[in-house]
Amino acid sequence: MSEGDVDSSMPERARALLDGWAATLAEVFESMADQRPEIGWSPVAWPAEPAEGQAEEAMLWWAQPFRGAPGATAWVGAARSTWEYAGVATLRAVGLETVEPAEARNTWLEILGQSLSAMARSIGLAIGREVVAEGGAEQAPSPDAREFASVSVKFTGADLPPVLIGFSAGLLEAISAPLSPDPEALPGPPRPASSAAPSRTMGLLLEIELPVSISFGKIRLPMKDVLKLTTGSIIELDRGVHEPVDVLVNQCLVARGEVVVVEGNYGVRIREIASREERLRSVQ
Repeated sequence: MSEGDVDSSMPERARALLDGWAATLAEVFESMADQRPEIGWSPVAWPAEPAEGQAEEAMLWWAQPFRGAPGATAWVGAARSTWEYAGVATLRAVGLETVEPAEARNTWLEILGQSLSAMARSIGLAIGREVVAEGGAEQAPSPDAREFASVSVKFTGADLPPVLIGFSAGLLEAISAPLSPDPEALPGPPRPASSAAPSRTMGLLLEIELPVSISFGKIRLPMKDVLKLTTGSIIELDRGVHEPVDVLVNQCLVARGEVVVVEGNYGVRIREIASREERLRSVQ
């Protein structure tokens, strides 16, 4: 079967589901690793010939069933170089300099979990009832797998093997069926991702201790002026006395606030959360 044949045979709602999942995957990367990769997909026949870079690497497959849609399962497979890069980039973004392969692997599975939880909500909207992603496991695609796609994940400066994703026959049948006209059958607001099984990787991230510092201002001085500094010297900063101070986490700007005194100790009352653009500029 040629790629063109696969493209024409893939149901329209399956293509829409892939579009939504690719966009969500990019958003998850952006929120966790401060990098937004370019993600695109194209249909492939299954079993497919290994893509460049996949022949030498074993694939890590994750099978994700969806509660609320009987027989609906998605499989996602990634070469080691892909899931390891994603996991390392995410953990380094939160301050870890050394990342073990097991930590990178678990972090990749956390990224998948978040993106597949969003896919579950999309499936629910398509079939008119609540669908939840839960009870996934490491498992290669079963004979029930039907439509597959090759998903390119392109980070700046990294040439990674594509990710593969496949849908079960039950999932394709569910999303292709006509939507129930009964308004009571339509899903309510999406539930938070906490309805899925607790993530050990997210627990690891939440336990990481990060240095928090307060910046009253800064200035650049010529070396000759630095050498003249003595006890009692005064350095004038680039910030007025009434301007807010910067709150830095791991040397990255996260907020601004005003200095207060709490039981004899200095503190900062948060007045403003820094935008993502400001955070990125602060670490350059």
